[in-house]
Amino acid sequence: MTDPTRRAFLKQSIVAASSLSSLATLRAHAATTGEAPVAATIHGRVRGYRDNGVLVFKGVRYGADTAPRRFLAPLPPQPWSGIRDALAHGASAPQPDRAEATSEDCLFLNVHTPGLRDGAKRPVMFYIHGGAYNNGSGSSPLYDGVRLCRRGDVVVVTVNHRLNAFGYLYLARHGDDRYADSGNAGQLDLVLALRWVRDNIAGFGGDPGNVTVFGQSGGGAKIATLMAMPAAAGLFHRAATMSGQQVTASGPLNATLRARAVLDALKLPAGSIDEIRTLPYQRIVEVLGTRDPVLPFGGVSFAPVLDERNLLRHPFYPDAPAQSAHIPMMIGNTHDETRAFLGGDPANFNLGWDQLAAKLVPNMRVDIQPEAVIAAYRKLYPALSPSDLLFKITTASRSWRGAIIEAEERARSGSPAFVYQLDWATPKDGGKFGAPHASDIQLVFDNIAKPGATAIGPQAQAVADMMSEASIAFARSGDPNSRFIPRWEPYDMTRRQTMIFDVPPRLEDDPRGAERRIFAKVPYVQPGT
Repeated sequence: MTDPTRRAFLKQSIVAASSLSSLATLRAHAATTGEAPVAATIHGRVRGYRDNGVLVFKGVRYGADTAPRRFLAPLPPQPWSGIRDALAHGASAPQPDRAEATSEDCLFLNVHTPGLRDGAKRPVMFYIHGGAYNNGSGSSPLYDGVRLCRRGDVVVVTVNHRLNAFGYLYLARHGDDRYADSGNAGQLDLVLALRWVRDNIAGFGGDPGNVTVFGQSGGGAKIATLMAMPAAAGLFHRAATMSGQQVTASGPLNATLRARAVLDALKLPAGSIDEIRTLPYQRIVEVLGTRDPVLPFGGVSFAPVLDERNLLRHPFYPDAPAQSAHIPMMIGNTHDETRAFLGGDPANFNLGWDQLAAKLVPNMRVDIQPEAVIAAYRKLYPALSPSDLLFKITTASRSWRGAIIEAEERARSGSPAFVYQLDWATPKDGGKFGAPHASDIQLVFDNIAKPGATAIGPQAQAVADMMSEASIAFARSGDPNSRFIPRWEPYDMTRRQTMIFDVPPRLEDDPRGAERRIFAKVPYVQPGT
């Protein structure tokens, strides 16, 4: 083994040993807390456990091992006999620096439900994790569905799927028809998982005719893409995106350049492309940081591809996808998105005016003169510091812009979305991070006491009540209004109504409208496409 491969092997051996110990603990717990729940799927039976009155099934297989089908469309699992334990999360998709076990055998989902086979037809909330298209999994403690189930009588599903090169490396133009689906394999995994929900969720107390897909960051972008994929039509009935947009997909020619960059990093010439299917997966993981041949920054960008096979149009360009016009949609963002990305560098909190323009150039992600933007912002916010403006400008130009475009296109289509902005800032770390990217996850799941949560202080639970109840109401009926917030109206092009989640919450017309207008004069290009 090479040293990196050996390190990866040892790391996974340790994780596996820990998992076996945890599994034994769970089995013992299940044995001492009454009869363990058993659910039937079309592939076989699974045994879960109880958590505060909620039935939990983790690591339920929805697809076959993808290792033999690397870069190909997924297949359903083979049926099994007997009862399989569903007590621990399945492996995460291959990715760098993941604490838990990773494997190409990663097509697993987790189900939290109040009841089995009871005909209750509960709304199903199907969560897709973030991490762009590169990393993450459905096993974060922040995605635990127990509290949503208890407060809303819903069924919560979280999912793993193929990521980065394994899910989005576009090899179709390298002369082999077998790779026709390679640029969207990760999306096809999600389609397969949604088919599993359609075929099985009634046995878990859910309604296959009322499925809400919701997801944050990359999860929201995957949802926007699913809204334009013919294979996903009819598999979900509501969509909620949280700081995750996909206006345009990757073009096939740029995606091919990126595939070539990965192949070159692996030292595979054009005539040896098929060797990539048999390499140890750790070798591919090692080159994921290869410099992107299209963008001026970062490693290779992976994203769904306009392949004219699985994706026939861009998700929200030139308009909102007609196939999903009937699906109620919620679109959200946070007030201080980029404090999560740029706030990790202490220098960004101590910028001088002479440094700001240079900091903006690689981080705005749109082609506009930074000095003109700074001048406009200084007129809007004369009391703010250079560091404050760094975060404000990059949030408006980079993260928020795509959400505005999607909301505008839904309004123009006659199917307006419900739009929100999280303004509430946790007092953690002195409040310096404001309401950053991903801070809404813990609130929507009502998991502010879980490991990794940052929402603290006397107002935190009130904001969690607002956001989780709005999400449950939306999943139930397509309307997010609840007793915890004022009347929430859909977004139209005249008023641009936006629910501001703060204490107290409020409906505001065109929040940050002056900032929006600054960037409206330049085209928006989805990063990576």
